[in-house]
Amino acid sequence: MSEQRKQHITLQLDAHHLSLNIPADKESLYRNAAEMINERYRRYSKVLSTSSAEQVWVYVALDMAVNLQADAHAHRLQPIDEKIQELNQLILNTLTKK
Repeated sequence: MSEQRKQHITLQLDAHHLSLNIPADKESLYRNAAEMINERYRRYSKVLSTSSAEQVWVYVALDMAVNLQADAHAHRLQPIDEKIQELNQLILNTLTKK
């Protein structure tokens, strides 16, 4: 069994530097995630300008978790949506044949 190649990267999240060893093929995912987190941190920092950095991070974490939950819910419903579309097409085909 071959071991997955690791790569060392450093990400900056606001003023924090994270030094990580990650799967080499996941580098862009990590960098994009860091960019997304930084964007949200900047947005919440502007809105919550009188809040502590810790409080801003709590809002960022909640925002990301809510989006993750919404995406997971939508993903679970996708097969149902596809089946409904398939059934609708069958109904339309049957109605247009009459």
